[in-house]
Amino acid sequence: MQMLTFLLCFGFPLSTAFYFHAAEREEKCLIEDIPSDTMVTGTFKIQQWDTGRHMFLESAPGLGMFVTITTYNGEVILSKLYGPQGTFYFTSHSSGEHIICLESNSTRLVSFGGNRLRIHLDIRVGEHDLDAAIAQAKDKVNELTFKLEYLIEQIGQIVKEQNYQRDREEKFRMTSEDTNSNVLWWAFAQILILISVGIFQMKYMKDFFIAKKLV
Repeated sequence: MQMLTFLLCFGFPLSTAFYFHAAEREEKCLIEDIPSDTMVTGTFKIQQWDTGRHMFLESAPGLGMFVTITTYNGEVILSKLYGPQGTFYFTSHSSGEHIICLESNSTRLVSFGGNRLRIHLDIRVGEHDLDAAIAQAKDKVNELTFKLEYLIEQIGQIVKEQNYQRDREEKFRMTSEDTNSNVLWWAFAQILILISVGIFQMKYMKDFFIAKKLV
């Protein structure tokens, strides 16, 4: 497993789109830090390198994408094989970092041009497709109802994010206080050691001078 060199920490709502390169059957993973009970949507598309045209073209049939979603404690949330393009969904059960891994999975025996693939990935956290819902609305009242439900949902997501960030801030504050306390006690212990060594040295020198009858 190869971890992509960036960490994605999302607020609400947020959509991010990017692409990365990978070899055929090479697994790439990324990390998302999200609150609990939050829906995440990912859309991907694979392109392959054409050695004749020297450019990335649409993926040939037979090439798919295996998507695995796990938490840091090893819980598997999603594990599914898709086609050359598709959309996956999952909902976080607990707050924290989630690992999204993608691996191309060819069903052909021949390799593609240079085994070079470009994977486009669009991730949306705490966001639903409002336009699709509005397009299905039959009248203005239903459209306003969908918009109102969407706003209520986003308010709930913002509250979740605030609570999550508040918990993280509290944990960080407790860690800082514990660290400061440990540093203080260590400094106090060092002072006691220095005083003890000084007293021992003074007593040793006094006994030495008395034994040599210098005093």
